[in-house]
Amino acid sequence: MKAIKRTALGLAMAAALAPAAQADDKLSVSGFVDMSFVYTDNDGAASESVAGLDQAELNFGYDFGNKLTVTADVEYQNESEGVDLEQAFLTYALTDTFSVKAGRFLSYSGWETEEPTGLFQYSGTGYAKHFYGYYQQGVSGLYSGDGFAAAVSVVNSLAGPTDTEAGQVGVETMLAFMPSDDITIKGFYSVEGDNTYLNAWASYSMDALTLAFEYNTAEYADNSDGIGYLAMANYSFGDSGITVRFHDYEIEDAAGLTKEDGSAITLSPSYTVNDNLLMVFEYRMDSSDSMGDKDTIAIEALVTF
Repeated sequence: MKAIKRTALGLAMAAALAPAAQADDKLSVSGFVDMSFVYTDNDGAASESVAGLDQAELNFGYDFGNKLTVTADVEYQNESEGVDLEQAFLTYALTDTFSVKAGRFLSYSGWETEEPTGLFQYSGTGYAKHFYGYYQQGVSGLYSGDGFAAAVSVVNSLAGPTDTEAGQVGVETMLAFMPSDDITIKGFYSVEGDNTYLNAWASYSMDALTLAFEYNTAEYADNSDGIGYLAMANYSFGDSGITVRFHDYEIEDAAGLTKEDGSAITLSPSYTVNDNLLMVFEYRMDSSDSMGDKDTIAIEALVTF
């Protein structure tokens, strides 16, 4: 109970400071509040209903004006019932096309973003933990030119935001091609010890239509391996939009037996109420030999500022 009270107080203080912070053009403040109702019909088991605050976040950025910026994100998640420093890093622009950042930051890899503000639907696939990097501590260099970008990150752990042990580092590499304003193609190859990950995705976005396809493979230190992919289409019309997504993945052990698997079809309409409030509705049908089948209905209210 004490942790919850401290959380509420901290968010209230940060919100009160936000207007003053925005008055300084070197300091920027943004964030979001994410709430939802989710009903799950589990095949062969009792149904479940949950409702409440999923997540709230405040993002702070400061531009020192001499090619140096600092970013810090403070997050509250209802699952942990506490406040976390999600990421904090400094960025130095050596040239107009090359910059270096250091601290705790989110991996570049993966089509689907970690935050709800970057998703086209309510839910993520659920396979990110097997194929994507996560929040990391280390150093990353990014080159971004005309139609091409490349990055290399050297981190303590590919998916360990609190890991400070630098004995066995992880390395994440990225190549990105943007042959036109409408097409983006990105590929990631990451290594940490005997774990290797390959993530590649491509997107096409023109006017109201966005199409995306992603492919993942991984080999793990215990000789297990994984494969996963998704295909997604989003179309917007006025203040409304609709997303259709299919994804599938499978993780096999060293003997070739399935440890975890899952596929789902997701249908997600959305409606922009105003500049700050987005309503997202979702119907998802999951099928899994290892975890069972289920149908899910979700309603999300996402407030951004």
